[in-house]
Amino acid sequence: MLNIQDKFPTFKEAAVVSNDISGIKDLGNDYFNGSWGMIFFYPKDFTFVCPTELIGFNDMAGDFQKRNCKIMGVSVDSEFVHLNWRKSDHGLSNLQYPLLSDIRKDLSRNLGILDEKSGVSNRALYLIDPDGIIRFVTVTDMKVGRNPAEVLRVLDALQTDELCGCSWKQGEAFVSTNAADNVSTAN
Repeated sequence: MLNIQDKFPTFKEAAVVSNDISGIKDLGNDYFNGSWGMIFFYPKDFTFVCPTELIGFNDMAGDFQKRNCKIMGVSVDSEFVHLNWRKSDHGLSNLQYPLLSDIRKDLSRNLGILDEKSGVSNRALYLIDPDGIIRFVTVTDMKVGRNPAEVLRVLDALQTDELCGCSWKQGEAFVSTNAADNVSTAN
């Protein structure tokens, strides 16, 4: 599996960017065009946990955009299945980011996140810096959705290029390299 500090693989596939057939476009790495990227993989369209994530990331799309981070969702479903899912589900009809089709499973396989037994991508998420380098990756059980607010917190931390503690939030102090500065005064 590709990991942090690896270059995100080159790809170009069909993606759905709106709710009509003219909204199917070929997208690839150049979609990010020097910005940060958040690419999340989900198992299948027309399922149960997946739409909660797509809607959750959509609800926070403006927050990611303010941080110069473009979002892309990916599954092994075809672009036509993506289009029909968007059109049939009110919560997905206004997605502010594309849904990429990895129908040949090349990208999932190149990343090492394809579950060969089920034939779908694991629930994986990558934060990629403007140079196309993976800076954060997480893979969870297919039954467990991800928390968009935590992903945004990690993006904030990565963009500071500072030492950030486990619960650090934007605006808080960074971890000091001087151990005395990090000693808690609580009893």
